[in-house]
Amino acid sequence: MKKKLISVLLASVMTVGLLSACGSDPTEEKDTNSKTNTTETAPDTTKSDTRSAPVSVTLNEVAHSIFYAPMYAAIENGYFEEEGIELILVTGFGADKTMTAVISGEADIGFMGSESSIYTYTEGANDYVVNFAQLTQRAGNFLVAREEMQDFKWTDLKGKDVLGGRKGGMPEMVFEYILKQNRLDPQTDLNINQGIDFGSTAAAFSEGSGDFTIEFEPGATALESEGKGYVVASLGTDSGYVPYTAYSAKKSFIDKHPEIIQSFTNALQKGMDYVQSHTPEEIAVVIAPQFPETTLNTITTIVTRYYDQDTWKDNLVFEKDSFELLQDILESAGELNSRAPYEDLVTTAFAKNALNH
Repeated sequence: MKKKLISVLLASVMTVGLLSACGSDPTEEKDTNSKTNTTETAPDTTKSDTRSAPVSVTLNEVAHSIFYAPMYAAIENGYFEEEGIELILVTGFGADKTMTAVISGEADIGFMGSESSIYTYTEGANDYVVNFAQLTQRAGNFLVAREEMQDFKWTDLKGKDVLGGRKGGMPEMVFEYILKQNRLDPQTDLNINQGIDFGSTAAAFSEGSGDFTIEFEPGATALESEGKGYVVASLGTDSGYVPYTAYSAKKSFIDKHPEIIQSFTNALQKGMDYVQSHTPEEIAVVIAPQFPETTLNTITTIVTRYYDQDTWKDNLVFEKDSFELLQDILESAGELNSRAPYEDLVTTAFAKNALNH
């Protein structure tokens, strides 16, 4: 399971941490053994616009996708530079890898599903990872069929073969959550193939595997453009508002560098403001340099799809109700033995300050 893999990786990087200092944090380590209420501490934000030289910040993103358009708008529009940040963007290709990079100090900030922070917390990490900004509020996956189904119902999946996601990952857990909401048993009412790597399901589907497939973009649009599949449902729409991806950092890093976290969050909020006030066509043009192998027409199609389903919040505040819904989904999937306290794993101070910046 994903949480077990994160636990193994966590143990490995903690061992390495005893032998070497974290490269991304030059300051002296603080005692983080006691878990404090991170939602009550408001940082000093006066430094974000007064730095004489940019500060290098390494961000590890779980995937590079148009799903995260506000972040790329912030990058391409120079908002991070305005906030005194020289951003180094690295793609982790999986939440387990992104979390490992953050825990080990290889990355200062991680961008991934916040379920990963819950897993590491419940596994007993002392310097646990805290979520400080939520980007997406809906799932980014779509159900693709082999033929058009204008009157699709989730019960149409009964007895079918579906190419799903990895156990313990947000795409699969949200899918199973929707099935249960529609009175379908993921274990007995259909066959979910979880043996195909992330990013390879579209190719497998196009070669004849499965009756349906759960696809992230650009996989769903690519299948449609090739005439090999048709989007019949949005997991984001049918699962409701879910805190799908968020930014997080180790508690020690946030405690030592609140001005960096605030500046980073300010830049993100500008990106959120941009997508809220511009058309999908305008957004596509701005973020196009991030996706040089994708045509502008395809980028526009994907941005429009996410735009229309209200994927992006107008602010970065990670609300408690959203956090508890996420834990409901984890429990429903059998991935959570005990719930984690919102007050430990989420801070809203930076996101609230960014709204007034």
